[in-house]
Amino acid sequence: MNEPTPKGAPRETLGPREAIAIVVGIVIGAGIFKAPSLVAMNSPSEAWMLGAWVLGGVVSIIGALCYCELATAYPSAGGDYHFLHRAFGRRVSFLFAWSRFSVITTGSIALLAFVFGDYMTQVVPLGPWSAALYGAGSIIALTWLNVRGVKQGAATQVALTMLEVGGLVLVFVAGIVAATQGLGASAPQAAAAAVAPAAAFSLPAFGFAMVFVLLTFGGWNEGAYISAELRDRQRNMVPVMVGSLALVTLLYLGANWAYLAGLGLGGMAKSQAVAADLLGIVFGKTGEVLISLMVAIAALTSINATMIVGARSNFAAGRDWAALGRLGEWVDDRGTPVNAMLLQGGFALALMLLGLATGGGFSTMVEYTAPVFWLFFLLAGLSLFVLRVREPDTPRPFRVPLYPVLPLVFCGACAYMLQSSLGYVGGNTFLGVNAAWVGVAVLAVGVLLMIAVSRGEAAGPASR
Repeated sequence: MNEPTPKGAPRETLGPREAIAIVVGIVIGAGIFKAPSLVAMNSPSEAWMLGAWVLGGVVSIIGALCYCELATAYPSAGGDYHFLHRAFGRRVSFLFAWSRFSVITTGSIALLAFVFGDYMTQVVPLGPWSAALYGAGSIIALTWLNVRGVKQGAATQVALTMLEVGGLVLVFVAGIVAATQGLGASAPQAAAAAVAPAAAFSLPAFGFAMVFVLLTFGGWNEGAYISAELRDRQRNMVPVMVGSLALVTLLYLGANWAYLAGLGLGGMAKSQAVAADLLGIVFGKTGEVLISLMVAIAALTSINATMIVGARSNFAAGRDWAALGRLGEWVDDRGTPVNAMLLQGGFALALMLLGLATGGGFSTMVEYTAPVFWLFFLLAGLSLFVLRVREPDTPRPFRVPLYPVLPLVFCGACAYMLQSSLGYVGGNTFLGVNAAWVGVAVLAVGVLLMIAVSRGEAAGPASR
């Protein structure tokens, strides 16, 4: 018989449908409307390009299997924070909590808010500050919605995810129309020839393509943060994680097939906005408005899902560190950590100002978040090995198949992405410092903060 959930702690309120909507909503963002042209540019053929997306799905599912073992053995609203705490100790987990608050989660919310603002401006412009106003408004509105309660946030997530998936289905339908009616041939042939895809297979070029593929698949690990709130998690965690990524992979393959049908590989490589070009061929001016709304909905969906899971790691840190105790307050009647949610929204707004200061907006936030994200992703993968050795008697309702091969593949992919995120940075700077290294510097500030808060007593044992 299950013990009753104590007050001030997460409850098992989410079903598989809501959990899948949260994971899918985080993963499918603006990337699928931007990254395919860069993947096509570095692929020698259509088969290699589609193969890259399949490989991205496989790597992500392997990672999800690793997280399923961790999440079912150590269910916690802290997700990665809790795994790192048990494997590497309080200091590493504190730095992770700091990085999620100051870089990873809030940076992701800010970059998605920039995307939302940019595309809503194409539909209904609000003046010279239109994009910033839309972006800031989305953060404020969704923070308010999630502060009201997890049920409101989850219900909104289901609705937005359905609209988002519907948008990708529309892209797929446009590809069918283009293929069956020969509309793809009407795309300017000069555009298809101007930027040719890679003439022959090249490992560096294909690796560069995979950088964008895996970035587009990014965010599935956030499912670990709802493990403590998922009903019957021992049975549902694996279907939720693997099922979500299988659905995302199919949607991504369908979208890329549609792009190929309408534009061809060369046209995709040339395009600055593949979905807009495809819908423009099929639906004309109406297609441009549709794609703007589609990307805006995708961004809004990911912001909402990121907020739901992001505040959970701040809550877990507040439970472990006395100096951060206010973050560890859980409001039972709302089913959400209100203080953590409010602080997260405020810092995301501050990062929007950083993006505006550099002039890069979206690209600044990508560079700011990526290195820190992949560093801790790698450590989370390594924690599986550490905990298998350190806590061999812990019940594991699910074990990663083919251990240790699959976890090693996952860790290798994370290490490669860490190197790539530092190697492929742009020119966005703040006070003369590249945005990627600003993110690393903010992580370093966390070391000083950790020294300061560690002087107080921990609020209690690791979050459970």
